[in-house]
Amino acid sequence: MRAALLRYASWLRSQLEFPVRVPVYLLSGKSVRTSEGQLVSASIFLPWNRKLEPYIRIATGEFQALRRARGRDNALAAHLHSLSHEIVHYRQWVETGRAWEQGVVTKAKGLVERYARTVDHP
Repeated sequence: MRAALLRYASWLRSQLEFPVRVPVYLLSGKSVRTSEGQLVSASIFLPWNRKLEPYIRIATGEFQALRRARGRDNALAAHLHSLSHEIVHYRQWVETGRAWEQGVVTKAKGLVERYARTVDHP
């Protein structure tokens, strides 16, 4: 899975501008706890101070269960979508200094679909 996410990240860098470095951390748990206490599959930290670095955390612990239930490619696509979702928030933050949920799922899905047209398998 790590290799698939790295390939996708490379593709994202070829498609989008990343003027502020945004590290992505893959965590072995089944979920990530947000600063608000919610358990989610992925999260992004977007600092108020634009001089600080944002970062993304993605939970990878449920990959094997997803793979058994949905198949390898669909399990990988779920993780690509999680990363895409947070990248859309990153782009919102870069462009406006804030982030919101409206339209994020659609844009994230669009990124994964664009990528899918360029590869045989994630």
